[in-house]
Amino acid sequence: MFRQNKRRISSRRNFDSSPFGSDNKNGNENNGGANQFILPGSTTEEEKTLYNNIYDSKISFYEARPQGEITLEQFEVWAIDRLKILLEIESCLSRNKTLKEIETLIKPQFQKLLPFNTDSFLDKKKDYYSHFILRLCFCRTKELREKFIRAETLLFKIRFNMLTSFDQIKFVKSLNLSKLQFITDEEKTELSDKLYQTITPALIYQLNLTDENQRKLFFQNEKFIKLPFENVIELVGNRQAFIRKGFIYIPQFQQLNLISTEFSNKLNEALMKTYQFLPRLNEDDRLLPILNHLSSGYTIADFNENSKFGMYQNGNDDEINAQTVYSEEISANYPLCIKNLFRGLKEHGHLKYHGRQQLSLFLKGIGLSADESLKFWSEAFTKNGRMTVDKFNKEYRYNFRHNYGLEGNRINYKPWDCRTILSKPRPGRGEYHGCPYRDWNPDKLTAELRSMNLTPSQIASILDSCEKTEYTIACTKTFEFTHNTTGTDLEIDDQTHISHPNLYFERSRQLQKKKQEMEKELKK
Repeated sequence: MFRQNKRRISSRRNFDSSPFGSDNKNGNENNGGANQFILPGSTTEEEKTLYNNIYDSKISFYEARPQGEITLEQFEVWAIDRLKILLEIESCLSRNKTLKEIETLIKPQFQKLLPFNTDSFLDKKKDYYSHFILRLCFCRTKELREKFIRAETLLFKIRFNMLTSFDQIKFVKSLNLSKLQFITDEEKTELSDKLYQTITPALIYQLNLTDENQRKLFFQNEKFIKLPFENVIELVGNRQAFIRKGFIYIPQFQQLNLISTEFSNKLNEALMKTYQFLPRLNEDDRLLPILNHLSSGYTIADFNENSKFGMYQNGNDDEINAQTVYSEEISANYPLCIKNLFRGLKEHGHLKYHGRQQLSLFLKGIGLSADESLKFWSEAFTKNGRMTVDKFNKEYRYNFRHNYGLEGNRINYKPWDCRTILSKPRPGRGEYHGCPYRDWNPDKLTAELRSMNLTPSQIASILDSCEKTEYTIACTKTFEFTHNTTGTDLEIDDQTHISHPNLYFERSRQLQKKKQEMEKELKK
């Protein structure tokens, strides 16, 4: 889709100013514009030196401009990998997850999508470039900027917490924040009684150190920083820190809020500068399609043959056939949109085009083979004499075989993800496709959620997400409420945010099988 000819790329016009909105710390202006994704003068050794210096303390404020060659494929793939993590963070925030819960869910994704605590030059370059690429995508509106800053700041916090104490101190010192300094051991000894009294509540309630000896040992090893109290005025009001001569003293374990505030402020300034330079990219038809795609609602978990829950694409799950898809065991794992389609099929013995496509491809995704699919649809349409077999074979057989790549252009069609479903026309009278969280009125949706034994507060939370047009988040909440899990009971290797009906099914089926295995063990 995108041209990747190196000679053509290197001959394209490069701009003099940086659309990324942040200059090199050393004021080196001869590097060219930051949107010079291909810098002919760069060498591998120069790039290694740059990124090794940037990541000497493992994480970064992304202040220097990125350098070095990358392909258009890297440009898109790197940005998508980072976006998957940011969207998962955004989903967790919308579902009121705590920082600790978000850390638990996000950590498994780092090694797969965005390694950061690594010696790999390519991983460092990927992290750095992907951040700047997404700046181009999310600088366009105030709402996008706020979401990007919120997610990136939380990503920064998670990464900071994953560092060792030594690396944390090293990073803070590398920031060269003039107003922030570590106190000496002599000053700590002089103020030890007052400092200990001040941080004791935080040690008890934040770090769960209930034993006095544990708290004293922790205090002895803890580093303290001091800075003008106006920089963290919120701590003053809450009496969470010791103040002396206009300076506030903060233990190292509380410094993250201060540093993350500095990070978000700098990022906000950089995004505003990026927005000012954005019109300069209008001449580049290689990048604009990618940027528009990334910033216009890209959803995580695009369903494909290589994903974990795509393992059933070829119909190799023996448990799924034309009869079992109706069974209570299998249907208990269907998301609301699929349950609605089955309800319409049962009531009318027929589904209109969009409904047939949505359900047919979903069943294909969970393991229904082409032969079993034809059997399923033939029985559903001809049951009770509603349609003859000859009419089914004449008018519908080709359509279902086509979905499996057995007719026409032989395309192996993928099951619809939530983005595709939401892009289709809203269902009219007698139609059952679409997303119930978008298409149903609050009363109908409330009644359905009550039948699923959800509490009033849980229903209110789901309806609130629907009102904000956060339909995939509403579906994710329904999954968590009905399965009584925060996601930690699953073997997470991608994301917990539900943005695909087949992901909903696979996660639910995984829990169901796990429960069945536990019950078998108890009976032995």
